[in-house]
Amino acid sequence: MKPKAPLVPKQLLIPFILITSLFALWGFANDITNPMVAAFKRVLELNNVQASWVQLAFYGGYFTMALPAAFFIKKYSYKTGVLLGLGLYAFGALLFYPAASWESYGFFLASLYILTFGLAFLETTANPYILSMGPEETATQRLNLAQAFNPMGALAGLFVAKQFILNALQSNATDENGIILYETLEESAKAVIRTNDLMVIRNPYVMLGLVVLGILVLIALVKMPETKDSSGKIDFWPTMGRLFSNRNFVEGTLAQMFYVGAQIMVWTYIYQYAEALGIDNASAVNYGYSALIVFLLGRWVCTFLLRFISGPKLLAAFSILAISFTFGAISLPGLTGLYSLVGISFAMSLMFPTIYGIALEGLGEDSKFAAAFLVMAIVGGAIMPTLQGMILDWGGAGYTDIEILGVSEVRFSFILPLLCFVMVLLFAVRVRKVNPI
Repeated sequence: MKPKAPLVPKQLLIPFILITSLFALWGFANDITNPMVAAFKRVLELNNVQASWVQLAFYGGYFTMALPAAFFIKKYSYKTGVLLGLGLYAFGALLFYPAASWESYGFFLASLYILTFGLAFLETTANPYILSMGPEETATQRLNLAQAFNPMGALAGLFVAKQFILNALQSNATDENGIILYETLEESAKAVIRTNDLMVIRNPYVMLGLVVLGILVLIALVKMPETKDSSGKIDFWPTMGRLFSNRNFVEGTLAQMFYVGAQIMVWTYIYQYAEALGIDNASAVNYGYSALIVFLLGRWVCTFLLRFISGPKLLAAFSILAISFTFGAISLPGLTGLYSLVGISFAMSLMFPTIYGIALEGLGEDSKFAAAFLVMAIVGGAIMPTLQGMILDWGGAGYTDIEILGVSEVRFSFILPLLCFVMVLLFAVRVRKVNPI
């Protein structure tokens, strides 16, 4: 009997651990930022579309920098790409200091945009690097394992967002009747609170920037395997020709765009969904915690299941589960709908690494550029939340101003992630037919 291929060869264990730690690092950035849509909306008195620009800036940075990152990594090495990514990450986070001093929303958005230049380098580097650290037949399982550490960082980011930002915002204070006091104040009083609250938002990001600088120094001092392309050639157009004639890659990139759009919509607007039920922002973070916990649980469950079930088959099953939960979030009343919204995260847990692994399968050296396009697909997280914000603004700045097909606009807005999950299902079914394992 042929011995089972190892998940990670022993000689690659330390590099695997070091690179896997980066997954937690960008998970932290993602989930300290998701609640900032609601925070900036309150502090700066924005409408839903304006507040969604946080995600447009954050995930737009991925789209902008992913392809340049691939060129850089192709020319130099994975380690050099990681170091530059960490440097950009730290720089963007530290820019929150002058952004708060200027009290400029545009400056905050620019800071997030630069921060995610760094995340684009890290993701473009880490995902294909993890895939390469062992036999190809265990690559998808290996990436699911590494990605399981992403929600651990996300939970830490959400904890910081709740304890050190949302709980400390003076603009969230209410009277005994639950009415937001900030909205009733004179402009001079609002200005004092606004200055305080923007500093509250600033401080965790500045601390994060300093921590990232420390990690940069640590990785710079550790000897990592060299991965520079020995030929030194960048055959861009021939590579593009091969990639865009590969159906799995093209459809996988589109599926990834829809998946990331759905994920960011679900994790961003869970706070607005909860607020429509009378739950304040700080308390709504508990539902964000729950979503990440079931997401983390799903990652570990799926890492186990992939030992016995093929990636495309499991992806199809989890897509159907996601569609069912999303339909529940739209149609079920009260807290039942909110619980269904939390449940979507379990179904989403498999999707990113599995789509990624399917799209990159068998691409060899072309995977460096292919990885860049899959990171660029994260632009779905920039576009989709803005579209959902437009639905929320149909009746006004609130979340229950009008009813659409018998449900409030905040519930109806989740038709967008539902359609995204349908697109992921279609991809899984098509790949399953080609590879019926």
